[in-house]
Amino acid sequence: MEPITLDQLLASVGKEVGVSPWRAVTQTMIDQFADATDDHQFIHCDPERAARETPFGGTIAHGFLLLSLLSAMTFETLPPLDKGKMGVNHGFDEIRFMAPVKTGSLIRARFVLADVKARPSGWVQVTHDVTVEIEGSKKPALTARWLTLTFVEPEA
Repeated sequence: MEPITLDQLLASVGKEVGVSPWRAVTQTMIDQFADATDDHQFIHCDPERAARETPFGGTIAHGFLLLSLLSAMTFETLPPLDKGKMGVNHGFDEIRFMAPVKTGSLIRARFVLADVKARPSGWVQVTHDVTVEIEGSKKPALTARWLTLTFVEPEA
């Protein structure tokens, strides 16, 4: 993907700037996330019990797993900023988990560029309104206002 200039980025404020490819949420992915975070609640890790004791009919993904997948979905969807040296998460102004993602579901992220602030220090703050969609569902898995920072070496 070709980098975009700061001017191109600024011209895109208020527009949908990308939709990621669909990706499967597998039980293996959920189990690995549970191991990494020590969150082994049965609704995520015990398919038989989750089928018996929850309204979901089986296991569901951790909300924080879905949130963590935003980085990967960004890299496969949005062009990098020209002359950007590195990017970091800056935080979220709002996150809402709207619907459970059942194991085996396909999800994708839709990105709307909400704001861009170029700082004299070389940091560019980018705000996206993100919706993670579930294939076949009218309700999204989550919505978030996500802030990232990209460092662009200031010109001498």
